[in-house]
Amino acid sequence: MRHLTLNRTQQKALFLFGVTLIYLLVVTYLGFLLNPIWGDEGRFWASSLTFSDSLIPTIEDLKTYNSLNTPLPFILFGWLEYLFDGGIFAGRILNLALSLGIVVIIGWPTKNRGGRAILCLIGLLLCPYFLWVSGRLYTEMIACTWVLLGVIAYIRNRHLLSSLAFVLAIASRQYMIAFPAAIATYEFLRTAQNYYQHRQIDWHRQIRWISPLIATLSILGWFTLFQGLAPADATVEKAPEVQKTLWALELSRSVNFLSFVGLYIVIPELILFLPKGPLKSIKKYWKKWLLIAFLLLLLCLIFPPQATGNGNLFKVAQLLPSYPLQFCLYYGLALLACIRFARPDLMFWFVIFHAAMMTKAIPWDRYVLPLAVVFWYLKSIFPDLMIPQVANGDETSAGQSKSNSDSH
Repeated sequence: MRHLTLNRTQQKALFLFGVTLIYLLVVTYLGFLLNPIWGDEGRFWASSLTFSDSLIPTIEDLKTYNSLNTPLPFILFGWLEYLFDGGIFAGRILNLALSLGIVVIIGWPTKNRGGRAILCLIGLLLCPYFLWVSGRLYTEMIACTWVLLGVIAYIRNRHLLSSLAFVLAIASRQYMIAFPAAIATYEFLRTAQNYYQHRQIDWHRQIRWISPLIATLSILGWFTLFQGLAPADATVEKAPEVQKTLWALELSRSVNFLSFVGLYIVIPELILFLPKGPLKSIKKYWKKWLLIAFLLLLLCLIFPPQATGNGNLFKVAQLLPSYPLQFCLYYGLALLACIRFARPDLMFWFVIFHAAMMTKAIPWDRYVLPLAVVFWYLKSIFPDLMIPQVANGDETSAGQSKSNSDSH
């Protein structure tokens, strides 16, 4: 499935037909978004009602909305209730619209991307959580939208807009901090490399890491407001132990997260974009891959992946008769992720920072969704995911690489 052998008109028709069919099925399954409150929707709706009395939230509202999530999604849902009095249905409609927007951005077959965009959309839809939260009152779709807009603006050299989008993403989910933090690190290292090679600094380019750094630091505003990682009442009632103190970490959960990346990103990519010359790659990189396998095994032995958590992978693992077999499952999937993202490019840093964030989170494969959205977007515009880097003094940025990017 390296590419779709269809002309552009056929590709667009396939996109429109497929997306229409899929979303009709989703909306029908969800009772045309009128189903009773489901799962965490009840808690999220209660938090949204905190912001439904006015378009301008008070400081007290921001401190007492009783959720571990930063408040922007609840503010938006509350605004919809204030303006339209549509109940939970209005918030579900918003998420569905944002989901369709992400689908169009990633999957629309433009002249430069063609059928590759459709394959990338299929890859995204193979992550079941995308459609699962698309028509429900959950917070991921809003966070994913801001993150995707932040990455798009970054790719196009709109760094102030990118920073603003990432600030809003962090205001939607705390762990979205991984994206601007990764970009800031990536761009700072590019600057350091360029200085090492040429002994000079282009001060105009420093905005490429300063802007995402500012967005990253915006989380300190929320920590100051909350006097902790989340509102105090929610932390006491709902937070796992690892989130009740700033410095507590569960490194084993980073291994679980890498296994989620292997399952929901690496395997679909292998299926949809069969690698060229896999045997040659094995011969060329086997020593590097063996070292990665050894280091990951050492990490897993010191910090064994957790056997209990939320999500589909844990349900599958529980079908295995013993923990050693479950260990092999998590290790094997994590190894796929480590090998796939071993090259120190932007995706490498996205994965690293996400794995670090997950040491503070409940093990749940649903948290891989924003990373999957960004991965498939980048894959759709850069065929080999080779985002241009500084090399031999080359200062060409991703946003300036016209041969690889295109407009939506």
